[in-house]
Amino acid sequence: MNRGHDIPIRMTTPLSRWDVESLHAGDRVMLSGTIYTGRDAAHARMVALLAEGKPLPFPAEGQVLYYVGPTPPRPGEPIGSAGPTTSGRMDPYTPALLAAGITGMIGKGGRSAEVREAMARHKAVYFAATGGAGALLARRIKSAEIVAWEDLGPEAVRRLVVEDFPLVVINDVFGNDLYEEGAAQYRVE
Repeated sequence: MNRGHDIPIRMTTPLSRWDVESLHAGDRVMLSGTIYTGRDAAHARMVALLAEGKPLPFPAEGQVLYYVGPTPPRPGEPIGSAGPTTSGRMDPYTPALLAAGITGMIGKGGRSAEVREAMARHKAVYFAATGGAGALLARRIKSAEIVAWEDLGPEAVRRLVVEDFPLVVINDVFGNDLYEEGAAQYRVE
């Protein structure tokens, strides 16, 4: 359901509500700007901060979270291999983070019905990055800096600056799911 977009849509973070409302499942996006990383342990800490009425370790409004635990960088490189991790593990924490202002998430794999409903309610979008292509994706990362919880090692929250980071919209604000649409095209009845 690419809506005729043979050319990727170029977007820069932070993503406004208008930005995410312009996207549809199947759109290809080249994302540039600042994104933040986080996996399970960091998500648990972020949601605990929100529950205590404390701010996240980065400005949430309009930000994109990348579910990644990068490998150490080689000398002279900003980051090591940086491929997406399975997004479903973040599902228990995602609605609270969307309510705090996050407008985009990057990972791989499907999302729960609860998360998809929260995306529609809070105007957020879920992108997939290509799994198994971590070394290639790392080439699109221009800088990486730990901003919180260094004790988590690869799962620490990092601020990444990306340029033309290749993504596909999986879930849009309209409730569409590219994985479900793709499977339905090939379903034999």
